[in-house]
Amino acid sequence: MQNSKNKKDLLFLLNGMNRCYIEQIYKNYLNNPKSVNSDWENIFHEFFLKKIDQKSVKKNFSDTSNIEYKNVQHHITTEIQVLNFINSFRKYGHIIANIDPLNLKKIEEVEELSLKFHGFSNKIYDQKFNAEIFGIKKNNVSFKEILNFLRSTYCGPIGFEYMHLDNIKEKIWIQKYIEKNFKKDFLEIKEKKSLLKSIIKAEEIEHFLGRKFPGAKRFSLEGGESLIPMLKEIIMRSSQKYNTKNIIFGMSHRGRLNALINIFGKDINNICHEFSGNRNLPEIYSGDVKYHQGFASSIQIQNNTINLLLAFNPSHLEIINPVVMGITKAQLDKNNTQNKNCTLSITIHGDASIIAQGVIQETLNMSRTQAHQVGGTLRIVVNNQIGFTTDVQDARSTRYCTDVAKMIQAPILHVNGDNPCATIFATRLALDFRNKFFRDVFIDFVCYRRHGHNEADEPRVTQPIMYQKIKKHPTVKTIFSNELEHQKIISSEEIKKIVKNIRKKIITENKTISFCQIKNKENLCASTINEKINKINISFLKKLSASIFNIPKEIEMESRVKKIFLQRYEMMQEKRSFDWGAAEMLCYATLIYEHVSIRLSGEDVARGTFFHRHAVIYNQKNNSIYVPLNTIKNTLSKFNVWNTTLSEEASLAFEYGYSINTNKTLVIWEAQFGDFANGAQVVIDQFITSGEQKWGQKSNLVMLLPHGHEGQGPEHSSARLERYLQLCAQNNIQICIPSTPAQVYHLLRRQAQFKINCPLIIFSPKSLLRHPLATSSFQEIANYKFQEIIYDPNYEKNNHCIKRIILCSGKIFYDLFSILKKNNTHNIAIFRIEQLYPFPDFLIKEIIPKYENINSICWCQEEPKNQGAWNWIKSCFDSIKTHIKLTYIGRPEAASTATGYLSVYKNEQKKIIHKALDIEYLKG
Repeated sequence: MQNSKNKKDLLFLLNGMNRCYIEQIYKNYLNNPKSVNSDWENIFHEFFLKKIDQKSVKKNFSDTSNIEYKNVQHHITTEIQVLNFINSFRKYGHIIANIDPLNLKKIEEVEELSLKFHGFSNKIYDQKFNAEIFGIKKNNVSFKEILNFLRSTYCGPIGFEYMHLDNIKEKIWIQKYIEKNFKKDFLEIKEKKSLLKSIIKAEEIEHFLGRKFPGAKRFSLEGGESLIPMLKEIIMRSSQKYNTKNIIFGMSHRGRLNALINIFGKDINNICHEFSGNRNLPEIYSGDVKYHQGFASSIQIQNNTINLLLAFNPSHLEIINPVVMGITKAQLDKNNTQNKNCTLSITIHGDASIIAQGVIQETLNMSRTQAHQVGGTLRIVVNNQIGFTTDVQDARSTRYCTDVAKMIQAPILHVNGDNPCATIFATRLALDFRNKFFRDVFIDFVCYRRHGHNEADEPRVTQPIMYQKIKKHPTVKTIFSNELEHQKIISSEEIKKIVKNIRKKIITENKTISFCQIKNKENLCASTINEKINKINISFLKKLSASIFNIPKEIEMESRVKKIFLQRYEMMQEKRSFDWGAAEMLCYATLIYEHVSIRLSGEDVARGTFFHRHAVIYNQKNNSIYVPLNTIKNTLSKFNVWNTTLSEEASLAFEYGYSINTNKTLVIWEAQFGDFANGAQVVIDQFITSGEQKWGQKSNLVMLLPHGHEGQGPEHSSARLERYLQLCAQNNIQICIPSTPAQVYHLLRRQAQFKINCPLIIFSPKSLLRHPLATSSFQEIANYKFQEIIYDPNYEKNNHCIKRIILCSGKIFYDLFSILKKNNTHNIAIFRIEQLYPFPDFLIKEIIPKYENINSICWCQEEPKNQGAWNWIKSCFDSIKTHIKLTYIGRPEAASTATGYLSVYKNEQKKIIHKALDIEYLKG
């Protein structure tokens, strides 16, 4: 390209075919003229000096499409064609890269990478150009040299997929990193030898376990042994280069046992003990299979200690990923540092699951939100090119299993697992990108599995051709050993010696067996719990109330919000009874003052789905926010309230992960409606209700599930109470239905202060949030404690008059009480069971004998008979010996939770209430 151009040439250069490319270079020129090639600098400089008429440029852009290509070609310089050719390799080179160890698929023909597409002939090979490539000299480079560089860099053992990124700085950084550093011998001889040893050890561990336990499930890493040195590289580089202190891992079953031994340092004899099926936990714990086990260890690397944690996980693939992010977020918050390098999260996926499981999309969508960002996660896909017996064409509709990563503009590195050196380069690039830009990055580790899905499976039944290839295919160790022998780096005798030493070490080292010790669970006895709860004196409680309910005048509130806070201030002055929202906020204030942080998250939680909370006030003047709870003085704790993505599964899993890694924060997740929580059923079943029994993993998580029949239809009526009750056993969770503001105040304080971590499921109200009867006095908040059962006022006064006892929970009490009061009935007592699990049967046993004249005990509920608490209450009463049988009053069995018609709902509700109170009911 010449340094001076006439006006006509310059105009033809600025044509529509090159618009995007030239715009990109022009942006760089505007930021820094010296950042572009000198020829481009001269062009843009000349463009301004000559003040080229914009009309002529515009006309040239529009006319280009009408000029036949052969005519345009005459005017476009070959230099521009070469630059376009280079960019085509950056964009499409990964498609023809040598990333499949088995070469199962025919390499696609990519037109954009052909000479013909760019208008070149074979004559171009010896021509010289100014190449815009970081890795080679820029002046007088032959086209052949450029082409060889592009093929070896972008079409070799790594397919670099990064041109989809919008951020030009990230794109240029990756481009520079690749083109400057990805050379044939970027590893030193010492590093290559160490890499070989790591691969040999990974292979030998698999062989050892295979020989010792033939046919047993171990989900072998054979075919993907390079994963182990990749993980070691992450740990070493994180520690030495970035001073990382904590790495949190989430990993599926493939290669997990190998990683436990090789990476985390778990005693191989311990794993052998687990293969033998011997129990090593107290009987109250169920334990779990060996490839679900988590592990924690610390490694000393020079002067830096790095803590490693492998999270426990179920077989529900990919659900561990948001849990790991939650654990990581809690660790970052505990460290209370702006240094995002101090804690790193790594998730290891399967190729079939990462593209198929919706929780991945949810997790990625959360990755850059305020509530969930952890400074980027390094995500590795162990891509063995098959899902159990399902081929790729049936497992996805995308080219790559990692295409989901593009939704968050994450760079993707596809690497051949049979090339250990390439896997190390991909690992370094991924880690350095994460620690430079604090964003997610993906490594598509393309390998294969030498056996079936598990060792008892026969893969040749469904993939005969694939497994014929695998049978003949040399191992990673063999391939890399031969390569190093050929390079004269190591001899075959040295390799044999390494293998012998590793085998000996595996067999002889660590002969003692050590187990994780788990203490027996304490009983969740209500009286014991309440004895441990601190009370706050009334005068200070009022002072605290004033600080959060008295909003500064400069905060311009929306009129309805202003009214709410004026009412709350009156509640503090005891001029008005407390409602739910005020009691909840005051509870948080007391905990924050006592140095307990609050993390409240969920859909619309800042305001509250039902316009009741207003934890965040939005200034109507300038849209700034004001958080009253963060104005409390003399405390180290914080109130964090986060509106989350429209997700249940990943969102709840994240909060569970956060809760297991904190002991000074009350973690609360609220569903928009309790009905929607079943979108997270996997989290509830596999973690919240069973995590402690399987793994000894404790959580203090609180779930708020708005629940209650109010005529809003089958999707806005039930949090499926019956399902949670069915999951109750061994003091695994608490299930409560508080019916007054004071009750929720004391319940949340109990959860925060009680030292036994146990998840708390609260079935919270909707219409009761503003019900005139569902209020509490300041005295009840200040002086009471949480009551598992709220007794009828008639309990002490007129127990000899009582003929019927009605037991109930939640909103229906107020429907019953209103009619009871209206009819001036004195022979019926209503008891609210506020805690359904652990069930307060000792209180029931005390109460019922005192009513000597009763002839009826009934359970009254809004839910259909096959739902709600009826079956649970009935089973609890079976163990309580009474002379009167418990009867049911409520809706009949139904497939749906509720009617969709308000009129039908009202009619059904009236019928239930009248039947419970033994009042004659006439329809209509």
